[in-house]
Amino acid sequence: MASPQSPSNMSAPIDLARVRALFARPQRVQSSDFLRREIAGRMHERLQLVKIAPKQVLDAGCGAGADLALLQKTYPAAQILGLDAAPAMAAAARLPAPATRGLNQMLSRLLPAKAGVDIVCGDFGSLPFGPNSLDLLWSNLALHWHPQPDRVFAEWRRVLRVDGLLMFSNFGPDTFQEVRAAFAVLDEAPHTLPFVDMHDFGDQLVEAGFSTPVMDMERITVTYDTVEALLADVRALGGNPLETRRRGLVGRAAWDKVKGAFEAQRRPDGKLGLTFEVIYGHAFRPAPRTTASGEAIVRFQPRKPG
Repeated sequence: MASPQSPSNMSAPIDLARVRALFARPQRVQSSDFLRREIAGRMHERLQLVKIAPKQVLDAGCGAGADLALLQKTYPAAQILGLDAAPAMAAAARLPAPATRGLNQMLSRLLPAKAGVDIVCGDFGSLPFGPNSLDLLWSNLALHWHPQPDRVFAEWRRVLRVDGLLMFSNFGPDTFQEVRAAFAVLDEAPHTLPFVDMHDFGDQLVEAGFSTPVMDMERITVTYDTVEALLADVRALGGNPLETRRRGLVGRAAWDKVKGAFEAQRRPDGKLGLTFEVIYGHAFRPAPRTTASGEAIVRFQPRKPG
């Protein structure tokens, strides 16, 4: 497992301060929330297949908090925690919809004091929680914004209890392939994130100490009438936070060249397509096999009476 001093074996030159700036205004990303809601629903279908009764649940990278109501409805007796690095997003998550507000008030009367929703502003790669403090860690389309996902997995394992469940989604390498192809006529600078492959994530989960990771992937194509509408959603989904990104404005002639490259990609139905490769993963934190000093732990299971 990676320590804070050891080099990360899977990293990208992502500027975390720029990530926070890109998500500093919730209204800037609101128009792309349709995709997050769709992926949250598909994650929830997978979650329903796992029988757990968590007491503490964390939504890591909760944004404006839309998934919190889904998690609270699924586990009404649990304490639901939302965490986001952008202060404005965390503030927005603290303002629940009226229906959720009413549910919170009812739960506060019927269930233990910890039941309900609490919001924290912080980095999901350096969580403000102690070891073995969470039963379920949920993260929807957030992991790809961190430059060192392998270290994030190690941190997430740290805070999960034994048999705790990690469930996450993120974008894979084919995401925004149309954008990369169009901007390639302009220069060789990266115009999208270098999204990590599903199999690399599976390897990272094992290296971080998770057991029986399950990974799957699907491609979703969203269609648009205009290049401007397509790029508006790309920006609303976060934009380009790479330190190696192109700086400065694109001139009219260069932009016409890029726009022409997009137009050449029109489908037979006349629409422009935008590909999303969505990766889903879940894994459990297993019981330790050795002590802190490296001694093997041997467990004896009492024999059932005949």
